[in-house]
Amino acid sequence: MDQALQFFRDYEIWIYVILGVLALWQIRKFALAWEELRGAFFGLEREAAQSRVNSAATMVVLLIIMAITEFTVVTFIVPTYPGANPLPSATLNLLATPTTTLPAPTQNPNETQEATPTPGEVPAAEGCAVGQINLTSPVNGSRVSGNVTVRGSADIPNFGFYTLEIAHPGDVIWLPKQVGQESVKNNILGTWDTSSLTPGEYLLKLVVTDNVGNVLTPCTIQVTVETAP
Repeated sequence: MDQALQFFRDYEIWIYVILGVLALWQIRKFALAWEELRGAFFGLEREAAQSRVNSAATMVVLLIIMAITEFTVVTFIVPTYPGANPLPSATLNLLATPTTTLPAPTQNPNETQEATPTPGEVPAAEGCAVGQINLTSPVNGSRVSGNVTVRGSADIPNFGFYTLEIAHPGDVIWLPKQVGQESVKNNILGTWDTSSLTPGEYLLKLVVTDNVGNVLTPCTIQVTVETAP
């Protein structure tokens, strides 16, 4: 199940492209069959044309249903299914227990993150509760690039799981980037690869859900994504 959901998420664009090409092909077949049906005079000829019209129309409907299914799975099912969004660092046991003390942060050689303040006015962080639901790195208003190590806390009573999500300011649709199934206190929450993003302002949100499905007030910060040197 996990691998199937990951497949639909990772190859979302290609699935839409393939479905779109097939839909255009079937629409063309439908149009040709429809013209043939309109020009048919004999019974057998009309029956054959009608059969081709019905076949093409059925395929178009099926392709539309498949596209809707793909959208539903990626948008609504994958973000709420922790097993479909494993943390790459899980095998290294980077997600500490709530009693773990964070060591002095070190800079990863492959990491190009910067943390200089963003000039100008930046909206204050929202909904953050220190030690429970909060982001400590990157900080609100900082500039980031490359692979960004996200640190903070996702530690509540009856913990279920947490997600890291991003969006442009003002957007209503958030894109899940990481899912964690263990509580974290002042440690690594995940890694955010910004290299494929268009430079600009982004919101980073930490959402924590308890073990009965209640979503607590998320912690949201704003950062500026820059092109990696």
